[in-house]
Order: sequence, then C-alpha cells, then structure tokens
Amino acid sequence: MNKLFVLLTFAFVCGASFTGGISRQTDPWVPAQLVEPADLAAEINHPSAHPPLVVSVGPSATIKGSQEAGPAKDAANLERLRVLLAKEDRNREVIIYCGCCPFARCPNVRPAFKLLTELKFQHARLLNLSHNIKTDWIDHGYPVKEN
Repeated sequence: MNKLFVLLTFAFVCGASFTGGISRQTDPWVPAQLVEPADLAAEINHPSAHPPLVVSVGPSATIKGSQEAGPAKDAANLERLRVLLAKEDRNREVIIYCGCCPFARCPNVRPAFKLLTELKFQHARLLNLSHNIKTDWIDHGYPVKEN
C-alpha cells in the first residue's frame, strides 16, 4: 500500500509538471485568446485604424505604444488597471502582457485577465510570452519603447 501511494504521488507530481502545473486548470483565458508576439509586433509596425489597447501588467511597459498599470499581483496596481480600463469601450481589443518570468508561473497575468473578464471586455487577449519579455520580444527585435 505504501509503495502504491508513493507511485501515485510521483505520477501526479510528474503529470502536473508536464502540463505546466495545476494552475493551468484555472487559467481565466482560453487558447484562442492568446496573441503570438510576432502577430502583435506586425500590428504595431503596421497600425490599423483601430489599434488594440496594449497594457503592461508587469514591472515595466517595454512594448512600443503600451501603457503601464504595474504588477497586477498588487491590489493597488490592479485598481490602477481598473481605472485605466474604465474609460474604454468594452468592444475594444485589449491585450495585456507581463513578461517577468515564465508564463506558467507569472503572478500578474491571471488577476489582470480576470479583471478584464469581470469588466466584460469582449476582446480580452493575453500576449503569449512563454519565457519572458527579453526572450520572446526584445531578442526578436520587436518594437520597444524608446528611453
């Protein structure tokens, strides 16, 4: 019995690590709401008549044209995001991003995306930065803010 328990525990832990951990089951977005970095970069480089609102919910607004709300894990910054979004049309595409760490462990994107959902944004999106902002955006030469 004890060996069976150890084996089942090991299988559960390994299975969780292969799928990105248990938090994956509670992600507030669906895969169709993810935006690939190359797609957003192309849109920034060739802006449309109705560009998306791009908001950093992490430590720094790095992407050209993005607005900064601050790390959404902090209640004050989440409120700052709420105030920023209050004036926006609920049909506008809003893309949030962080990029502080590997996507699966990011403490900022989940609370921010939940807020977008609560505020009933119809086109809420999340930039798919699976590693971090440097690896997935800067190293590709995508547009960044000038200092």
